[in-house]
Amino acid sequence: MFDIDFSDFQIVVLVLSALMLFLYGLEHFSKELQTVGQDKLPRWLGMATRDRFRGLLLGASVTAIVQSSSAVSALVVALVNSGTLTFASSLAVLLGAKVGTTSTAWLISFKLSHIGPYLIVLGALITMLPFSIRVIGRAIFYFGFIFFALDLIGNALQPLRQSPAVLEWLAYAQEPWMGVLMGIVVTMVLQSSSVVGGLAIVLVQQGVLDPVGAVAIVVGAALGTTTTALIASIPMDAFARRTAQMNLLFASTGVVLVFPFISSFGAWAVGLSEGNPSQAVAIASLAFNAGLALLFLPLTGWLGRRFAPKAMATPSAQNAPI
Repeated sequence: MFDIDFSDFQIVVLVLSALMLFLYGLEHFSKELQTVGQDKLPRWLGMATRDRFRGLLLGASVTAIVQSSSAVSALVVALVNSGTLTFASSLAVLLGAKVGTTSTAWLISFKLSHIGPYLIVLGALITMLPFSIRVIGRAIFYFGFIFFALDLIGNALQPLRQSPAVLEWLAYAQEPWMGVLMGIVVTMVLQSSSVVGGLAIVLVQQGVLDPVGAVAIVVGAALGTTTTALIASIPMDAFARRTAQMNLLFASTGVVLVFPFISSFGAWAVGLSEGNPSQAVAIASLAFNAGLALLFLPLTGWLGRRFAPKAMATPSAQNAPI
């Protein structure tokens, strides 16, 4: 169907290798921060049992710091399984995680990739210090690595603007159903909506992808990322599995509601971005996930009672008020 010559193939391989570096940096940055707060993160998230608004803010804050809604969602499922977090309270945290994950898109939309080498050097120097601050140095190193990889992706994508085959393939994303499907599938493979959203924004910055198509991809990525929690919940108890299922329900409801209006939604975001198409994608991502939070947060108490599994878990935790 497409006539792709060898030079195009080499460019695609270069882009994929840079993307893998980006994924590697994001994964290890998340792990380093989780190592720093390995005792505090569960305790902070456990505090979400006090009220739904605190749960929403905690979920958003932790995800914005860790830069991975997939990791936070899997952690929430594990906390529900252990009885540290109630089923009803976990719903507010999951909604917050969806809002927090948009921070990655905003960072990338501001074109901060040039700071990557400086952060890598700074992080490497800090890791040489004979103090516990070395752990922070590793986090800074991988944070710089993320932006360095993004810069590589941006440079590798430039020749694709002259590739009819690639442009023809990406043009399909402008069809709402195709863009959403791309976002779902690629996110399920990479297990990171942050990576998919970041790549979509870089493609927009390079003029390879239309911003409306990128918005459709980001919406699909919000649904695709729920598979991480679903997979993590398989060996856990009924409450943990139901928590992961509710995470899927939130995202799929959002996709169903916005799908008929994706083109208009994308055009609205472009208009709001004032001539910066890459920020339009970040605006759409934040609006979509914040909309889910506004829609479902008032219902978390009712959803917690209505959809709680019949099987008994830890009574003291699961019966605690939200």
